[in-house]
Parts: sequence; C-alpha cells; structure tokens
Amino acid sequence: MALARMACLGAGRMGRGIAHSAIWSGHEIVLVDVKQRTPEEFSIAKEAALDEISGSIAMMMELGRYDQATGSALIDRVKVVPRTEAVSALTDAELVFEAVPERLDAKKDAFALFDECTSDTAILASTTSTMLSTELSEFTKAPERFLNAHWLNPAFLVPLVEVSPSDKTSDETLEKTKAMLEAIGKLPVVCKASPGYMVPRIQALAMNEAARLVEEGVASAEDVDKAVKYGFGLRFAVLGLLEFIDWGGGDILYYASDYMSKAFKEDRFAAPNIVQENMKSNRIGLKSGSGFFDYDNVDLDAYRKKRLEAFLKMVDDAGFAQPPKL
Repeated sequence: MALARMACLGAGRMGRGIAHSAIWSGHEIVLVDVKQRTPEEFSIAKEAALDEISGSIAMMMELGRYDQATGSALIDRVKVVPRTEAVSALTDAELVFEAVPERLDAKKDAFALFDECTSDTAILASTTSTMLSTELSEFTKAPERFLNAHWLNPAFLVPLVEVSPSDKTSDETLEKTKAMLEAIGKLPVVCKASPGYMVPRIQALAMNEAARLVEEGVASAEDVDKAVKYGFGLRFAVLGLLEFIDWGGGDILYYASDYMSKAFKEDRFAAPNIVQENMKSNRIGLKSGSGFFDYDNVDLDAYRKKRLEAFLKMVDDAGFAQPPKL
C-alpha cells in the first residue's frame, strides 16, 4: 500500500516512539505539540522531542541496525509543530495517533482538535494505556473512525500494538488501521474494550506474583528474575501461553491449579471455567487433538520440530546451549 500520511497529537515520550517507528519504515510524520506554549517554550519542547528521537536513532546505529547515511537521514522525516499549526499539519492526515497525558481533560481537548482539523476520512487512534475505547468514543464527532491502538514501550522496538475498537468503530476503520500499522512494521492484535487490554492484564498478574515471592521470602529478587528470564521468558517467547497449555496438556494446568488454589487457599490460582470445560470435554491439547487450538490437520512431528528449533535458538542466544560431552 502507499505510504500513509501519519500525524500524532502529542510530542511526548509515546509520540516520539511512534515517530521513530514511522520514519524507520520510510514514512514521514508530524507531531503536533498540543500544549498552549509561548514561542520560546515551544522551541524548547521541539528541541527536546527531536533530541530524544535522534538519540534513539543514534543508539540503533551503534547497535548496527542501519548505517550512518540511513540513520542521519531519518530525523528529516519528522516534523514537530505547535498547536497553532494544527490545521495545516492535520488536514491531509490519514491516521492520527492521540498520545497526550492520561487525563480526561487532555483527551477531550485532543479529540476536539482532531474533529476541528482533520478530513472526514481520517482515523483517530488513541494510545491510552488505561482508558477504554467505549469511554473515549463519546468525545469525538466521528466515533466510527475512532479506536484505541495501545503501543508497548519502547514503542519503536516492540512490534505488538493492541488494537481495541469500540462498538461504534466501523469495520473499515479497523482494517485500515491494522494495515497502516503493519506497513510500519507493527503486529496489530485485536481485543474488545476491557481493563488492562491483554498484555498489561497478563503482566500485572505475573509482576505481582513475582513481588509476592520476594515478599514471602520464597526467593531473592535476583533469583526470581533469573527464573523469569531463563525459564518463563525463554519458553513463552517461542510458545504463547495458550499454545503452551496445549503443548504440555490442559490436564496438567487443571490439576496444578487445583493443588495451588487449595495450598494457598487463594482463588487467584483456580482454573477458569474454560480450562475446566476443556478438561471435561477432553480438549487438552496435542495429545487429544484439540485444546485452545485444533490439531486435527497438523503434522505434529513437524510442528514440534519447528518449535524446538526456535526454542534451541533462544537457548543459544541466551548463552546456555552446550555441545554434548562424550
């Protein structure tokens, strides 16, 4: 597809990360500093934004991601303008990200600016990490062209973007947004408007449980993080959580959950209904032919080999793989 014309309402940390992602993939982008500032204040804010983007570009150059000529040219694709130039900056924008602070008054103001300055085909994508699309859709005159696009930090590196439409978001808006995100090297996943989306909801539970291990004296912070990085992390970088359940067997999770919930007398370890229903229906994964996924037409030997190959690479990269000793 042709390069989409992108803009961002907000020139803070998230806006700068989005800008780096856009220019890295060949796009140009304009950041609109939505705060009311004097010319002198804007000049300082603009310099700070460009300096941070330039710094992240320089780091990628040091890491060998691209050469000197390419890296030096990237910053020329970013334009930072004051609020007074919002109309000219946003008139032709196809996809406008909203990346202002997580305050309702700031969101309402940014949405009103979008309604005032953009065309009747532009898409507005909030990057909020806390508010829901169903709540925010009320603040634009074009709810059918609005959704959430939750980026994960660092925004210019993490490929995943959680896209959350509201009930009023059109199918066309959703598909266009996904296509434009893919065009800048992102991997969009779609979820309903729900507190915590997907990744923050899962990681909040994991982080709190890790903190409890230290709080309870079960292990040191250093050993907990080693366990996460080299046990939890390596496996789930290859197998998704639900795929991992199927790989080992949903019955293992079912019985482990039963034991843990009784041992701790805590409902947080109890298996959810879907795991219990899968157990009753013998949908426990690879060994039964179905679980969260269907394996009826899957070459299981080839599938296992592919996953183990990827896992071995992860172990190699972590510096742990050793040749067998004879």
